[in-house]
Amino acid sequence: MKRQYIITLAAALIAAPASYGQFAATGTTTLSVTVSAEAALSVTTSTTTLAAIGTIFNPYTGTTNLTYKIRTTQSTGTGSVTLKVTSDFSPAGGPSVTTPPTAGDALSYTCTAAAPATACSGSQTSSTSASTSVATFGAGASSANAGNSASTVWSLTNDPTYKTGSYSATVTYTISAT
Repeated sequence: MKRQYIITLAAALIAAPASYGQFAATGTTTLSVTVSAEAALSVTTSTTTLAAIGTIFNPYTGTTNLTYKIRTTQSTGTGSVTLKVTSDFSPAGGPSVTTPPTAGDALSYTCTAAAPATACSGSQTSSTSASTSVATFGAGASSANAGNSASTVWSLTNDPTYKTGSYSATVTYTISAT
């Protein structure tokens, strides 16, 4: 009985290396990755000061600079950069996007955007209830790795009925890609 046990143990030890992985000087693997549509942006002007330049009651103007990164799907992808006034001017008594003191007062903007973006066309009127366009992207759009530039150039009516003081509003930019 003792001898049979030793022979069985010896056979198991001889077969053991075959049940573990084989070692060699080289090895290979296959890497797999799915590249999806993505988008990101950075508002590079954290505070945009609007100032009236030139003659009395010229509109208040200023520029907000952005950097965007985007990749859209090759055949059917699209993308966009939009903005929305998420907090109207405060305190009360000055400019207002939602309820301007005089009909026709507006916070408007024009856009610039480096390719592959298409900047908004003409003057856009900002809103507190809906997002408005800054730039759009077509299928297969891709930015530089460091990002591409865009901007909004603001114009705010300089209404004599505004009470003197400092006013601020918050604008939220959003980028998307499919």
